[in-house]
Amino acid sequence: MELKQLFVTALIPVLKVLSITALGSYLALDRVNILGEVTRKNLNTVVFYVFGPALVSSNVAQTITYQSMVKMWFMPVNILITFIIGSILGCLLIQLTRPPAHLRGLVLGCCAAGNLGMMLLIIVPAVCKEKGSPFGAPDVCHMYAMGYASLSMAVGDFYLWSYVYNIVRISSRRGNEDYNQSAERSSTSDQATTSGKLEQRIVMVFQKMNLKSIFAPSTIGALIGFAIGVIPQIRKLLLGDGAPLRVIQDTANLLGDGAIPSLILIIGGNLLKGLRGSGIQKSLVVGIIVVRYVALPLIGVLVVKGALKFGLVHSDPLYLFVLLLQFSLPPAMNIGTLALLLFSNRKCNQKLLARSFS
Repeated sequence: MELKQLFVTALIPVLKVLSITALGSYLALDRVNILGEVTRKNLNTVVFYVFGPALVSSNVAQTITYQSMVKMWFMPVNILITFIIGSILGCLLIQLTRPPAHLRGLVLGCCAAGNLGMMLLIIVPAVCKEKGSPFGAPDVCHMYAMGYASLSMAVGDFYLWSYVYNIVRISSRRGNEDYNQSAERSSTSDQATTSGKLEQRIVMVFQKMNLKSIFAPSTIGALIGFAIGVIPQIRKLLLGDGAPLRVIQDTANLLGDGAIPSLILIIGGNLLKGLRGSGIQKSLVVGIIVVRYVALPLIGVLVVKGALKFGLVHSDPLYLFVLLLQFSLPPAMNIGTLALLLFSNRKCNQKLLARSFS
């Protein structure tokens, strides 16, 4: 495959995302004011409670079976490795840049959580459809791509809402308390936090963890999708042209189709406000970019190559491509969802996402 053709094949899906992002930024302009802050928050809530769970459940149900789960067992482990290594690198970044206390959880979340849902669902199937794709027949490639992307999205959502959500929530609460205190007391608290040990912070996270967040709507949607896909009796009722309850799956597909464009429009509006914002250390932004786009991809190559060498994964080029891609994604767009739902650090979050996506 020629280099030019390969470049075009990889570029088209990215251009699709950038086009919708630009539209979201335009709609968020003050003179247009269609996608203002209140509108974005309301649309974000609809995505969180309706579109997102429908997208996860419908894709997982259609593409995940017991046989495919056995074949793809290493993918959840690979995603967990990305979160663990990202968290470690995030802790090192915090120690080097010394950000304010109310931003530390957000920085850790941006380093740990990659965009395992939307980006994979857009990029991987789109690459399969492009002429000259290196992954074989387009139809077969697209079927497997949806399965890989769906499992990645489901597992990523579970890790995001069980781990990253609690990190950001605890940090936001502590940050708001610090802002309500005097400057002198805030400085003292910041110094005390800086001198604390990493083990103490981890213990604090587990003590204050909100277990309800593990069962976020997207996680529930993933569990429903797994049940439909794995249990043959339920699968026959809901999936297929002759299924008696196929209208339920069709409805979920229609709702899920709105999740991806809505999320991209929201992030486009957030990026516009974030690029206009201020107050974020340049070293902090550069550090997140280095973690997500340099350090993690290099480590990912070693992890995937090692797994292939020891026979932990099969040598399917598309499967290996997805595993490598999981180490090379920008921060999860649901980090923006977290900030909006927690209603704190919105400007800081928009700034971090804007710089790391641009």
